[in-house]
Amino acid sequence: QVQLVESGGGLVQAGGSLRLSCAASGRTVSSYAMGWFRQAPGKERKFVAGLTWNGPTIYYGDDVQGRFTISRENAKNTVYLQMNSLKPEDTAVYYCAARQGVVVYTTSRYDYWGQGTQVTVSA
Repeated sequence: QVQLVESGGGLVQAGGSLRLSCAASGRTVSSYAMGWFRQAPGKERKFVAGLTWNGPTIYYGDDVQGRFTISRENAKNTVYLQMNSLKPEDTAVYYCAARQGVVVYTTSRYDYWGQGTQVTVSA
């Protein structure tokens, strides 16, 4: 079992920044790929960014490339999502997820999910 706890959401004006955190605990988290997803009201959950604990490769969804940065702090088993130049269309519940193996973009292939954290960007 892997437990994931997100934090850092909130209300911000357009153009502002937020940093989300995802603290992972449980068995052998280092063998898992980590992903950030988001879900806006009435829309499907969508891949935002992903990485593995030990590899160099980072993945981003098209909507956030150049504005969001995913990073990790292995000693704390924590993954971060730095969100800059936020837009109203970034408003969503943001979820952290984990799966064994490599990063994939498909929601259904992740085994563990956090409870989500709300991000609201006002115009």
